[in-house]
Amino acid sequence: MTNFGRHPDETVRSLATAATREAMKDAGCDPPAVDAIFFANAGQGAIEGQHSIRGELALKGLPFRQIPIINTENACASAATAFYLAVAHVRAGLADVALAVGAEKMSGPDKSRSAAIFDGSWDVHDVERSTATLLAMGHGIETPPQFHDTGPHSVFMDVYQALAKFHMCEFGTTAKQLAIVSSKNHAHSVANPRSQYRRPYSVDEVLAARMIAWPLTLPMCSPVSDGAAAAIVCSEAALARLNQPRAIRVLASVLASGGSRSAEEYARDCSHLAARKAYEEAAVAPNDVSLAEVHDATAFGEIQQTENLMFCAFGEGGFLAQSGATRIGGRIPINPSGGLESKGHPIGATGLGQIFELVTQLRGEAGSRQVEGARIGIAENGGGLIGVESAAVAVTILGA
Repeated sequence: MTNFGRHPDETVRSLATAATREAMKDAGCDPPAVDAIFFANAGQGAIEGQHSIRGELALKGLPFRQIPIINTENACASAATAFYLAVAHVRAGLADVALAVGAEKMSGPDKSRSAAIFDGSWDVHDVERSTATLLAMGHGIETPPQFHDTGPHSVFMDVYQALAKFHMCEFGTTAKQLAIVSSKNHAHSVANPRSQYRRPYSVDEVLAARMIAWPLTLPMCSPVSDGAAAAIVCSEAALARLNQPRAIRVLASVLASGGSRSAEEYARDCSHLAARKAYEEAAVAPNDVSLAEVHDATAFGEIQQTENLMFCAFGEGGFLAQSGATRIGGRIPINPSGGLESKGHPIGATGLGQIFELVTQLRGEAGSRQVEGARIGIAENGGGLIGVESAAVAVTILGA
């Protein structure tokens, strides 16, 4: 994984190449040993006009054989989708060694181009109805008048605003609980040298920061980021040849789509259903999990996903964070990397960035942010919007 952040002198190609070289070096694997590549990117088409053959171009400087390169675009779940496909390819016997890599270059002089990525991640032919659905979710929790207009921001911050308001109305979740999540993640990122931000925020500082979409302030929201991450997925036979004792096991890899539930049907959330399937595939339970990396594009996202992953009951995610259980040293550390809010969110690389953190933790190599005794890690990576939930979600369980 490269450092996440704003890298004006880097390109999709340079970032992807750097992460790929690091992954292959870590695995003791040369490019000719790779049988298939799954390349994730969500924004290069919108930002640069580069469509169709992004992976072939991004990795053309590396001496791979003339192997399949499959381009994966699945909103913010693109990188985890690439990982899912690499795992499936190896499991099917179509490859002994597969490479999953995700890269994104979101920053640049024209901010409107970056925004276009998110504008296309919901139904562009049904914006009016989608907007009405989201607004209806906020009934009962009114935005304070001074925050009706907070300036330009991603449409997905409005999506998370609606989801947060619904949760506040339904379960009594508070802005302070959101700030506790954000403060915790920024504190975790201080010990992550690859994180975009490494500054701690107190709960009061989070609450007092610039408002993005009430109740979400700037430190509660993921930033515009550049970066790349990659992983080598191999069969047991290939692992024996590579002789890598630090390899981590893939216990479950699940990909799902959403969009068929009402706001009140929490137990039908696509992330929750994918998590249930992943736990069954891995033959583990939520209380067996040592740590989790979840898709906290905003602080509310973490609260929602701790419920979907069954670390607490529906409606109790805010109280779980308030209890301290989700901090490093707590019962179930969430986002020890700093999460998307602080580590960064280069959307085509995010899911593999989560897997990088899980592997680092399960190897016991996370330094001062190490989760003691980490044996099983879970990652949830979601993207896009259909109705009131993610359009795509990937859940991955890894074991030491």
